[in-house]
Amino acid sequence: MIQGALTAMITPFAHGQVDFARLKAQVKFQIAQGIDGLVPVGTTGESPTLSHEEHRAVIETVVAAAGDARRKVPVIPGTGSNATSEALDLTAHARQVGADASLQVVPYYNKPTQEGLYRHFMTLADRVDLPLILYNIPGRCGVALTPATVARLARHPNIIGIKEATGSLDVASEIAATCPRHFIILSGDDSLTLPIMSVGGRGVISVLSNLIPRQVAALTHAALDGDWTKARKLHLNLLPLFRGMFVETNPIPIKTAMALAGRDSGEMRLPLCPLLPANHKTLAELLRRQGILR
Repeated sequence: MIQGALTAMITPFAHGQVDFARLKAQVKFQIAQGIDGLVPVGTTGESPTLSHEEHRAVIETVVAAAGDARRKVPVIPGTGSNATSEALDLTAHARQVGADASLQVVPYYNKPTQEGLYRHFMTLADRVDLPLILYNIPGRCGVALTPATVARLARHPNIIGIKEATGSLDVASEIAATCPRHFIILSGDDSLTLPIMSVGGRGVISVLSNLIPRQVAALTHAALDGDWTKARKLHLNLLPLFRGMFVETNPIPIKTAMALAGRDSGEMRLPLCPLLPANHKTLAELLRRQGILR
């Protein structure tokens, strides 16, 4: 089962190009640190700024770098789009190169109805034989999947779960109450991982785990084991970092944090730009207080 801590991977850049050597190193680091899954080319991976060729190459690189570890660490790339035909093409490619599942964002900008959303995801599930995880994030897409639509979609054997990022525990609770027990709910917000797991969630697709995968995994594993005292302690210890990664638009803070820790160049593509100086100072101080920087 897909569960625990899955990293919403950043895409490393150097001199304007994807840094594939660093990407491979990040995959190896994540696996060595005990992560439970890898999610490249999503929002955190700056997928809107990648060409289709780069998008495909990143997926291929992560699948290849994960190698035999994929038996325990599945690779679940983002292959969604606001055009169903484009999502079909990207998802078919992911299946062809060996991805274990795919993350499918709600179509953005064109704001389809619930029936349109249902038909979009059903088309993908019917036409590509690859497990799909829905990605519900209305703050970026302008429209949300309702729990009722999620419950309809959950009947399809290829639609296995959802990354729930509405920020609402009520929505996560209703999904848990109306979908089959095998349907996987993953938090899309680090700070809501523990609350969502308390109502039936199975883990998180995490931004912070780019930097400290072992600690984020420990939180989810404690909750999965029913050790809520340990999970709560880990959650409260990590809460300042969860919040710090969203002091500006994701992935600006996490890429900055990784650069400060020597794990990335910190380079982004426009329209994303470097962290404001005051926020940079605040983030660096936070990392020092948390023992990540000396």
